[in-house]
Amino acid sequence: MNREDNQNPTCVNIKLNPLVIVISGPSGVGKDAILNRMKERRYPFEFITTVTTRRKRANEIDQVDYHFISVEEYQNLLQNDGLLESANVYGNWYGVPKASVKEAVARSKDIIIKVDVQGAANIKKTLPEAVFIFIMPPSIEELSTRLNRRSTETPADLSVRLKTAETEIKQINDFDYVVQNHRNEIDAAIEDIMSIVKSEKCRVKQRKVEL
Repeated sequence: MNREDNQNPTCVNIKLNPLVIVISGPSGVGKDAILNRMKERRYPFEFITTVTTRRKRANEIDQVDYHFISVEEYQNLLQNDGLLESANVYGNWYGVPKASVKEAVARSKDIIIKVDVQGAANIKKTLPEAVFIFIMPPSIEELSTRLNRRSTETPADLSVRLKTAETEIKQINDFDYVVQNHRNEIDAAIEDIMSIVKSEKCRVKQRKVEL
């Protein structure tokens, strides 16, 4: 399968329902790197930007990596049913704006949502027909190396994240697919994701997400 086929993953000339693809996995596994590469190469998806109360890191861009908002703004969204899912992760709130997802589905756009494992579990309760993909590290040791290289956590925070990752990996059976993200092989991970998308497009019984 060549790259052009991967970017246009249709199977047969039938009406295809839009897919909601949930990308998840442990902190530091490379979810952002994968999606940033897909955005750079203009893969045909609507990438939903998560809102968060976490502080913006030096290398992050507001409205691109996340919508960085105050706790008050977040609570207002939550109380007014403005979030598809909401989770408190390492002391910060993260949520997926419902309006962005509904608008994309209405335009028949395939959607990618990046969330942590807790967020994926929440979405599955609301949208069981979404496609859930778990991004797996080659090993816990490699994950530790990536988190250390990121230099955004204290040693105590790093220890918590690694213990959480071990627990999250045990939840892999709650997902539809797994993609292993090896070091310096982002393109291979993207090819695996696009193969999954094409397989879903070729299903006789199409998934139908209802919001």
